[in-house]
Amino acid sequence: MIDPPPIPSWRPDRLSRRLPLLAARGRILRALRRWFDDAGFVEVETPALQVSPGMEVHLKAFATEIEAPDGRHGRLYLHTSPEFAMKKLLAGGVPLLFQLARVWRNGERSDRHHPEFTMLEWYRAEAGYESLMDDCEALLRAALAASGGSLLRWQGATSDPARPFERLAVAEAFQRYAGIDLLATAPDPQAPDAAALARGAVRAGIRPRPSDTWEDIFFRVMLEHIEPRLGFGRPTILYDYPVSMAALSRPKPGDPRLAERFELYVCGLELANAFGELTDAAVQRRRFEADMAMRRALYGEAYPVDEDFLAALEHGLPPSAGIALGFDRLVMLATGATRIEDVLWLPVAAP
Repeated sequence: MIDPPPIPSWRPDRLSRRLPLLAARGRILRALRRWFDDAGFVEVETPALQVSPGMEVHLKAFATEIEAPDGRHGRLYLHTSPEFAMKKLLAGGVPLLFQLARVWRNGERSDRHHPEFTMLEWYRAEAGYESLMDDCEALLRAALAASGGSLLRWQGATSDPARPFERLAVAEAFQRYAGIDLLATAPDPQAPDAAALARGAVRAGIRPRPSDTWEDIFFRVMLEHIEPRLGFGRPTILYDYPVSMAALSRPKPGDPRLAERFELYVCGLELANAFGELTDAAVQRRRFEADMAMRRALYGEAYPVDEDFLAALEHGLPPSAGIALGFDRLVMLATGATRIEDVLWLPVAAP
């Protein structure tokens, strides 16, 4: 028996059910733009086509080909985040900037993921990542007020952004929810002890595979024991990640084991990822090379380094902090929608 074709999302009966959510999406969008304008930010637009889509090991990008007028061809990617381009503008002298960017991530589709989605990203020069924590509190309250709701909601749970946000260190979360002394498993920040973390994971009821790295085990503990407990009743800011998970963030002054990085959670759903930005081009290059070596080992491919981005760091990126927030997920939480496609005007076509 052949399944009937799915009903198109543009059909009036299907679209009409989404229209109240989409109207709220528009109100939230306008409210956030007003907030940034009142705070002195400049809204920027940067190209989606980039030499490097982003250097996260496990993200898959969409590739395309560019043709020059003289017939030369080259490969470009749809960005997974506007981060590199926005930091170039920081280096160029724009101190407060934000962008509502369309971004693309291949191989991701679920109730919480979509191949093309909207990311709200903003940067503050001469500021620490604590300032972004304060921004998150203000923005979530503005979004909820614009939606007309009273609580953020997800899968039957609620979270009240009017309450002071919980601020929880990663090491404290591992101790509280999994009984693991995380920092004891990483006495050398550059060579965390996978065997030590594996022993803690076993005590917490997780069976690591022999091939699991320290990072693999870290993510399993996060997924099974920590993330499902964050952001209930009030949003949670999970901060100070181990430096081996630093990505593009700088080490924390006074404790080289930690990085100035935080993530924002609401009702167990990750909403944002923030950094006190790394400004050392040489360190950033080493991190990129290590990440792409891992990507090549896992997936048989690697993305090119954006040399223009490293040149911007060498030119001089001011001390700054930046954050990326999933706008569609924020609309879901503010409206109580259960699927990301419920808050999109039209979804990407399925294969």
